[in-house]
Amino acid sequence: MTQGSRIKIAKRVAQELSDGDTVNLGVGIPTLIPDYLGDKKVDLQSENGLLGMGPTPDDENINMDLISASKHPITMEIGASIFDSSDSFVMIRGGHIDVAVLGALQVDQFGEIANWAIPGKDILGVGGAMDLVAGARRIIIASTHQAKDGKPKLVEKLTFPTSGNGRADMLVTEHAVFQFSAKGTELIEKLSDLSLEELQKITGATFTCRFIDK
Repeated sequence: MTQGSRIKIAKRVAQELSDGDTVNLGVGIPTLIPDYLGDKKVDLQSENGLLGMGPTPDDENINMDLISASKHPITMEIGASIFDSSDSFVMIRGGHIDVAVLGALQVDQFGEIANWAIPGKDILGVGGAMDLVAGARRIIIASTHQAKDGKPKLVEKLTFPTSGNGRADMLVTEHAVFQFSAKGTELIEKLSDLSLEELQKITGATFTCRFIDK
């Protein structure tokens, strides 16, 4: 996965955010989103205790005492606030997060998420994922279409441990934008030159299509 593809995903997710949204950003690709919000007035929340994250600082202004939950250097917008991580989870568990943008190891055809453990490998812990999946009003997955071994991340049924009962509303990859419902997976936009047939070959779940492929 090139940095260009990661940025492409982050830019597309940024289009889904609206002025006034309170948004939690997960580890990985979601951390790129603050740099591509343009003029949108979005309140970015970090689970380690910050509301009002700004764009990535330049090299001369990095302060490693000011980091996101992903341990990346950040800036603070005017009016930002810093607080205890327990208060941060009160926000999350209390339903005060409008959108959570998360990475994923797998997403099933109905939007169930697995993003914290791979069977047989060392497990650091679920972190805030389980709280965000349960507490956020809307969940967007920002992820590569395939894992490093080439296996699809969008699958018919999870084979990794679930992150909770909450379901993703949308998945954005370098190739496509999918929407989830009780009926299954719907392709709503293509982001690469792959044909529908080629896209289906690298996707582990069947999907319907909202548009006619030309």
